[in-house]
Amino acid sequence: MVTGADGFIGSHLVEQLVELGCNVRALVQYNSFNSWGWLDTLGSDIKNSIEVISGDIRDPGAMRLLVRNTDTVFHLAALIAIPFSYHSPDSYVDTNIRGTLNILQAVRDSSIEKLLVTSTSEVYGTAIIVPITEDHPLQGQSPYSATKIGADQLAESFYRSFGLPVTIVRPFNTYGPRQSARAFIPAIISQLLSQRTEIKLGSLHPTRDLVFVKDTAKGFALIAESDESVGQVINIATQEEHSVLAIAEKLISLINPKAQIVCDEQRLRPEKSEVERLLGSNSKLRDLTGWSPEISIDVGLKQTIEWFQGENHRYKTDIYNV
Repeated sequence: MVTGADGFIGSHLVEQLVELGCNVRALVQYNSFNSWGWLDTLGSDIKNSIEVISGDIRDPGAMRLLVRNTDTVFHLAALIAIPFSYHSPDSYVDTNIRGTLNILQAVRDSSIEKLLVTSTSEVYGTAIIVPITEDHPLQGQSPYSATKIGADQLAESFYRSFGLPVTIVRPFNTYGPRQSARAFIPAIISQLLSQRTEIKLGSLHPTRDLVFVKDTAKGFALIAESDESVGQVINIATQEEHSVLAIAEKLISLINPKAQIVCDEQRLRPEKSEVERLLGSNSKLRDLTGWSPEISIDVGLKQTIEWFQGENHRYKTDIYNV
């Protein structure tokens, strides 16, 4: 079972699991349009191979029903936009903390073999030591990251208290096709493809460890297959870093070399909330599973641009997508 299957990483993970021959139950956020998010865009061969259920991770009873007759649960559903967490922190507590608790309780009441809880590199805050290993201090520099820290600690407590077969998976900055425009790479690409000559961005100096989405999905699948991953926190990282400015310049050169970057103050995080540097260690993941990234940053950006050239009508380039 995959929660958050309608989202960016979740939809790619569903594809990966189907290709591996798994029977997949996909939880999508209920809505009156009967939209399955990005699952709607997948080929019929994938859609016909999965069981799609609409629901809400904030509903504990529904989660108990959902996990029945499954052996592995990938919990990805979350509110993830950092700027919106400044505006509506209550929603993040309800979804990210309470929602994760509902999954933990549902798994505890079932016979699940393994639960993978999705964390985020944002829980580390600005790097104190690099590369960032899994025992790096946690720093809640936004309401979003604070709720993910809370969810991680709950998951760890259920492993220690009840022997729940939990693994905390901590992806660094995943990018690629289907990512929402709230993230900086799609924000740049969608603006460039709209023929704008001024590209609006926030801080340019922060660095990020960028993982192509298919490599992230592969990491999830390999962690699920590893018996030694239970009780562990595991990064998915390339162990390389790139500044926002460097990535913006790459994308500008590939799409519209005449474009110029301008600072949009509404895109700036509060000074003490900005995560200045993220560079992750992938040593544990490599040792446990043999994982290594297959898609370089140059290849990944080109593939992402190609996808957006066919899909950019979904993105509102004239506004700041919070």
